Amino acid sequence: DAGFIASANFVGYLVGAVLAAYGWAAGRERLVALLSLLATAILLAAMAATDSVAVFAGIRFLAGIASAFALVFTSSIVLSHGSAAGNDHVQAAHFGGPGAGIALSSVMVFLIGLGFHDGPGGWRADWIGGALYCAVSLVVVFLLLPSAPAQSAQAGKEPALVWNRPMVLLTLSYGLFGFGYVITATFLVTIARLSATGPIVEFLCWFIAGLTATVALFAWKPLVRPLGLGGVYVAALLVEAAGVVATVALPPSAAPLIGGALFGATFLAITAYGLQIGRKLSPESPRRILAMMTAAFGVGQIVGPVVAGWIAERSGSFTVPTVIAAVALVACAALVMPVIKKIS
Repeated sequence: DAGFIASANFVGYLVGAVLAAYGWAAGRERLVALLSLLATAILLAAMAATDSVAVFAGIRFLAGIASAFALVFTSSIVLSHGSAAGNDHVQAAHFGGPGAGIALSSVMVFLIGLGFHDGPGGWRADWIGGALYCAVSLVVVFLLLPSAPAQSAQAGKEPALVWNRPMVLLTLSYGLFGFGYVITATFLVTIARLSATGPIVEFLCWFIAGLTATVALFAWKPLVRPLGLGGVYVAALLVEAAGVVATVALPPSAAPLIGGALFGATFLAITAYGLQIGRKLSPESPRRILAMMTAAFGVGQIVGPVVAGWIAERSGSFTVPTVIAAVALVACAALVMPVIKKIS
């Protein structure tokens, strides 16, 4: 059921990314982003009001649309201002935000679990807590998000994308990254739980992933000059592949923690640098390429949990799907190697 519900969320993410590629939101990016965050808060609260798997899936589908809109339209505003100011720290802070959110939300869920003694009502409190957390975040975004993309950014409706070989290979790589990343993202805590390492390790693996994700782009940034954007993108994919394997290859007490740390240190960096390369390859249509890459990523996200859940159910463990995810991440790196000079 968890894989089905997760895939419903990712289908919504794909739909949202495709819709965001069109020009209907031109001039209204901030409004759409804020409404998407508001919808996310409401939908999180709605999860606590039912226990139907079908309703869960429907709610998460809508939440997926909202999250794609939030990513595409906040990024189009924030990254354009960072680019106009020539400030690379803007991108690092923007994409580090989800890492901080992961860390803080993991603390929240852990404390709620303690308060409810891991009882039957705790999961509803988790969703309500998430809704309140999102509502507070909405206020912060409302106060800080600029009113529109920077003037130097493409104004109005963008021209159609002109595809070339580097763009195609990058988009395919980014889509496959969605598959490779999402298996660990969805099942990391489950892997820790199946290892019977206790609730502290379950909490710490996700908390550490959030902490390393928060600082990931600041840590990778010094490597951009010697390696180029493409080189850092490839290196992060290979490190993530190693982290994914670590979640099932190391001793149970250490595997989720080390795997979570490496996973957190890479997945947002791959996202940020992948999208930055896309914007560089399509400077006239940055919002369209961002949306199309996000859509490709969404396809990978949909397939990943279904495949992993199906294999895990039949094999009794997540070892095989995790190894498949690691191989997919290595393939992501291999896809862009022929054009690495053009994407650096």
